[in-house]
Formats: sequence, structure tokens, C-alpha cells
Amino acid sequence: MALTGKGAITIWQDARPEARADFYEWHNREHIAERVGIAGFLRARRFAALIGAPEFFTLYETADPQVHTSAGYLERLNNPTPQTRRVAPSMINNIRSLCRVAHSSGDADGGLLMTFRYDVASENEASHLQLLTQQILPTILKKPGIAATHLCVADKAASTVQTEEKKSRPVQALVPTWVILVEGAADTSSLSVACDDALGDAMLAAAGARDIFRGLYQLQCCYAGQSAATG
Repeated sequence: MALTGKGAITIWQDARPEARADFYEWHNREHIAERVGIAGFLRARRFAALIGAPEFFTLYETADPQVHTSAGYLERLNNPTPQTRRVAPSMINNIRSLCRVAHSSGDADGGLLMTFRYDVASENEASHLQLLTQQILPTILKKPGIAATHLCVADKAASTVQTEEKKSRPVQALVPTWVILVEGAADTSSLSVACDDALGDAMLAAAGARDIFRGLYQLQCCYAGQSAATG
């Protein structure tokens, strides 16, 4: 279904092999629960890669992009828990964008997710946005097995704010500006075919995209925020 708010935080990352058990315990029992407890965080979902990299993709849905620079969120980022300080250095290949939701539509949540991340030259941004929101994403949504489509556009300045939690990670996270998410509710084949037909690399490049990365992910867990749960 459509995302629950007007903001989204998209995070791709790997865990070092020796830290995988610690990652799951930290992420499942502490980190996501902490995040969705912040005012304006409506829902969180973590997916694991079937094809592509990094291995994990986490999607936080927020009320609006202002939540991403709110006092509540910054307070948590600047005061990481002891467990976060211990596990964060083992999280590598971090890619993180704080986004506004430019398009979101669908009737259901999918257990499968195709993610696209890339950049667009500034002179092509307006036409690229129009092409995606008015033609490509509505067309994909009508394809068999597709549950929802979303387009998120990053705020580079907000995404690169330095915090205490970031300092504990080994390398500064990359920040792709454009993020497309296509949710599948059937099988990997139908999701892949729909994306191949409408979002192939050649088509995206012709529309101004560059540095395109695509991955196929499967849902691992979902958490509702306090406001979403009580709303």
C-alpha cells in the first residue's frame, strides 16, 4: 500500500560476518524499536537481499521530512546506546538517504521489494520526476504481482549531517539522491519482469539517471511506530 507518511529514511548496509548474530539481536530487539519510538516515525521494515548488495535494506516511514532533523531524532543520533556503539563499527557499506516521498501508491504491502538507487543531473530532475510519477510508476503498479510503487528523493544536506552515531561507523555513508521502491506480492519473477520492462538501466540512463544500483529484497521484519499503532 502507499507509504504511511510524507518522509522516508532508506538505509542499505552489510554486517561483518563475525557480527551477524550481534546485528540481529541489536537491530531486532533494540535499534528499530528505539527508532519507531521517536515522534514522527510511523513504521519500519527490514529486508534481506536475494539479489544485489548490500545485504540489508531498512525503510523507515516518517510523518514528513521535518522529522529527519527533529530534536527527538537528533537526540538519539547524538546519544547512541552502548549496544549501538558496540555494533555500529561492524556495519559496513552504509548507504543512507533522508527523503521526501515524491510518489507512493498501492493497495497492499509486498513481501518482496525491488530497490533502485541513483543520481540525476540537476538539469534533468524536473523531467525525470514527471516521467516517473506520471507514466512509469503508475504503469508498473498495474502489472501482475505488483503491490505498490514509491519514489523517494533525498535531501543531501540533511542526509550528511554529522552525528555521534555516524562517527562510530567505519566509513561515511553514501547518499543516493533518487530511490525507487517497487513492492511485489507474488513471486520474484513477476516483480523482476515488471521492473525489467519499465525500469531497465538503459531507460533510466536515457532519462538522465547515473550510477544506477538495483537489488531484490525479501521482508524480514516490520515494526509499527507508536503514532501508527495508536492512530
